[in-house]
Amino acid sequence: MTLIKKLASVLALSVLAVAPAAAQYPDHAINLIVPWAAGGGTDATGRIIATLLEKELGQPINVINRTGGGGIVGHTEIAYAPADGYTLGVITTELSMYHWTGVSPLNYTNYEPLALFNADPEAVYVRTDGPDIDALLAQIRANPGSVKASGANLGGMAHLGWAGVLVTNDIDPSAAPWVPSEGASASLQLLASGAITVVTTTMPDAQPMVDAGEVKPLIVAANARVPSAPDLPTAEEALGNKWAAYAWRGIGAPKGLPDDVKVRLTEALDKVVNSTEFAEFMAQRKFGIDYRDAAGFEAFMEDADASIGQALKAVGLAK
Repeated sequence: MTLIKKLASVLALSVLAVAPAAAQYPDHAINLIVPWAAGGGTDATGRIIATLLEKELGQPINVINRTGGGGIVGHTEIAYAPADGYTLGVITTELSMYHWTGVSPLNYTNYEPLALFNADPEAVYVRTDGPDIDALLAQIRANPGSVKASGANLGGMAHLGWAGVLVTNDIDPSAAPWVPSEGASASLQLLASGAITVVTTTMPDAQPMVDAGEVKPLIVAANARVPSAPDLPTAEEALGNKWAAYAWRGIGAPKGLPDDVKVRLTEALDKVVNSTEFAEFMAQRKFGIDYRDAAGFEAFMEDADASIGQALKAVGLAK
């Protein structure tokens, strides 16, 4: 019996020695869902995050553009994917608006926040041969409906930015109708073609077309002038009425990530967003960096949900 017991013990140890260890996250490719079309600012920033995150995690990261419904299709896919760390997504400002405008029940509580990495103010653009801001507003007052605007989805941050400019200057937003699109890139193409008169979007999104001489900014809806465009007046400076509207982007995952996976991702994102490579990319494209860790991003989204809800109610866009 003693010999049998010894043989059993040796066999057990042998089995343990050859048994595979539990896989360490990540052990295969990760998908990063971008809820907006290729070519826009969310796509560009999502791709640089993916490139740098690959180096930190040691696995490929596939960027997938899931467009439709003003970002709802992509945001929904992020929220309802398996919470295993292999589906991440770029969460954008519009998430703070969906439930207020009645287009989707999604809100920040549907996600595991990982890191905020960007915030930029909205600016108002016209074609390079277009009017200045005073002439533009005068045209809207004189001929309601003659000016059409765009920037992204109905009820999104770009729409709110434009509606705020109108409301703070005693103009009904319906006097300059909003044309929904799948993002800034599509809207700017409409503007360049003459199909619409105005685009409200962030400055980095419009910069390539500004550089190409196709569009020009009139005002920026910021609390202060933007360092990258010091000659561009704020809405308050140009029109005498205070108004600011900022778009933001962060990385999130489905709610319920395992603790070890969340720690691994947040540590990697901390290195990525604070890296020299990321800073250089963002500066070159004139994107603003606003970094918050997981806890900071969650608090930020909670505040954004409340403040944007108040703004939407003020301009009559909330249900």
